[in-house]
Amino acid sequence: MKKSLLSLALGTFALGIVEFGMMGILSDIAADLHIGVVKAGYLISAYSAGVAVGAPSLLMLRKLPLRRLMLLLAAVIAVGNAMVALSPNYACLLAARFISGLPHGAFFGAGAIVCSRLADPGKGASAVAVLIGGMTIANLVGVPGFTFMCHLLSWRLPFGMVAIVGLITFMAIRGWVPVLSPLPDTGIKGQFRFLAKPAPWLIYAGVFFGQASIYCWLSYIAPIMTKVAGFSEASMSFIMILVGTGMVFGNFYAGKLSDRYSPSLVTASIAAMIIVLMPMIYWLAADKIPSLLFTFIAPGLLFGLGGPLQYLIVRYAKGGEMLGGAGIQIAFNVSNAVAAAMGGAVIRHGYGLASPALVGVPCALIGAMALYILYRYEKRQCSQKLSM
Repeated sequence: MKKSLLSLALGTFALGIVEFGMMGILSDIAADLHIGVVKAGYLISAYSAGVAVGAPSLLMLRKLPLRRLMLLLAAVIAVGNAMVALSPNYACLLAARFISGLPHGAFFGAGAIVCSRLADPGKGASAVAVLIGGMTIANLVGVPGFTFMCHLLSWRLPFGMVAIVGLITFMAIRGWVPVLSPLPDTGIKGQFRFLAKPAPWLIYAGVFFGQASIYCWLSYIAPIMTKVAGFSEASMSFIMILVGTGMVFGNFYAGKLSDRYSPSLVTASIAAMIIVLMPMIYWLAADKIPSLLFTFIAPGLLFGLGGPLQYLIVRYAKGGEMLGGAGIQIAFNVSNAVAAAMGGAVIRHGYGLASPALVGVPCALIGAMALYILYRYEKRQCSQKLSM
């Protein structure tokens, strides 16, 4: 594996830890700052707001050479998380969380372009899978380790360590990523021109609805596994490791398959599998062995969608590649929030803790339809080129 790709995966590893790790330590922060848990929850929202604001900022940075842009984003990862670790009060912490979220979408968006340029011929999807792989490894080992250190020592220490990872990412990119010319400047209007074609919208639909199909259920995995399947609270650490392992495998093999076959066909097939899987998750929610199996398979399918679609948007966003790639991360984050709200709504209406899995079925159906239409669109485009 190329060192240049690994340097980018270091950055997504850091981003994955600070995005998902906050969920497990809200009580620690609330107790330390003498605030309520609900108020501490705004720290998650502040990060998401940073993601939403930072991704479009690539428009202002589009003239930078790609290597310099990645160095800038790695520096913000380091500085933002150092600010979180050193924040003296809640207001400063809230601002620091916003700043630490700014490079998230931009790093993935620009990183996908860098991976595509550095990849060997025919290995573009696998190269982007390495980028996404940093986040899957974060979910597998980084987030549990982050949470453990927060509970054992201090919530500030792990953020300081993430800042160090950001600094290491900066040095690795500087040492291993070659100088890459900036993308051709198409102007502000030119950055949005790709949205006039159907393919990017189909990709965004696949991302949004494919992500939501699993996250409706995954957002409530702890109460489902403990109160429906009957696992103990202590078992959740093992279950979350199983979730992270599924993410790693799904991301890796989807990238490999997408290099061999059409990425749109691979992702459409994954979305079709989710249509079948979600009712099974609901029907067998009270059975321990199937439930454990699903906690591996479902996250694997979830991250099997992400890498190929991040790769595809670079292909279909000519003239606005960085904006297109960052848009994928915006779609992911908005989808997560909407999916959690949808899952919570059916639980509140008395349909049971396992019911969010059924909410995922229509989402998967829409995602599969969008990605299959994309696949047919690709085939038609290829046929037209061959006939010329």
